[in-house]
Amino acid sequence: MNDVLKKIGAIGIVPVVKIDDAKDAVPLAKALCEGGLPCAEVTFRTDAAEEAIRAIAKAYPEMLVGAGTVLTTEQVDKAVAAGATFIVSPGLNPRVVKYCVEKGIPITPGVSNASDIEQAIELGLDVVKFFPAEQAGGLAMIKALAAPYVKMKFMPTGGINAKNLNEYLAYNKILACGGSWMVKPELISAGEFDKIRDMTREAVQTMLGFELGHIGINTKDAAEAGELTDAFSDIFGLAKKEGNSSFFAGTIVEIMKYKGFGDHGHFSINTNSLPRAISYFESRGIEFDSDSAKYDDKGNMTIIYFKRDFCGFRVHLAQKK
Repeated sequence: MNDVLKKIGAIGIVPVVKIDDAKDAVPLAKALCEGGLPCAEVTFRTDAAEEAIRAIAKAYPEMLVGAGTVLTTEQVDKAVAAGATFIVSPGLNPRVVKYCVEKGIPITPGVSNASDIEQAIELGLDVVKFFPAEQAGGLAMIKALAAPYVKMKFMPTGGINAKNLNEYLAYNKILACGGSWMVKPELISAGEFDKIRDMTREAVQTMLGFELGHIGINTKDAAEAGELTDAFSDIFGLAKKEGNSSFFAGTIVEIMKYKGFGDHGHFSINTNSLPRAISYFESRGIEFDSDSAKYDDKGNMTIIYFKRDFCGFRVHLAQKK
């Protein structure tokens, strides 16, 4: 898979934006970045699209900015010259796709049936846009289409919102979701960029779904750990469970048999998607302790600690089961 598309997958949500006035491009990009989505698909449905892409690419070079609703090779050239790093189209036009593939430009054309997917495979693609997602059968249709095309990934767009976002993203054949609910044209035209930032933030929090998993407490040895676990179990009526390195009192308290991470212990924060959560924090300059990562038997990361402490406690992210 192309590196740009991998980055889109790590972000998880692609804001699909319609910009009528290029002066709105930079404040919109600022709002998206501050909200936690350094990505935008600027649709070529307006005359301002080309200049808007150019302005965003110059002001926020770290953003992934692409062009959407691209219908011709001429539009591809204009978008790329302006700074677009990926192309999205509503349907699969073989001429446009071949043009992008030959030039090494990532493109995700729209598909809605098996014949479209077979054309995409023939053209050398492994990611397609499923459009219009909800109207074309939604997640059930994607699952049905994905069954025979096991190497294809999908980016559903159309009818995606905060209510159904996680249902789509939970399916492992979904690369990312395109959506416009946090960047409605009327908000952009009215200059309500603070609201866009806040709605973007809400979308990211919905996607990542952070929840407190448990609190870990360090002790000097197994004997002290056992005694403390007994106390928590007795007081709160929690089941005691012993592991190799710790005891658990129910699922809310972990008592370490030694001094683990942090001076006092740790907090476990669960998330819907550990890879996307890592990408989100790293984009904000937050560092992880790579040596602390743990993996399951399939090689998927399950736990990783932040580098910094918080008042003597370390924090680790954990993939929800």
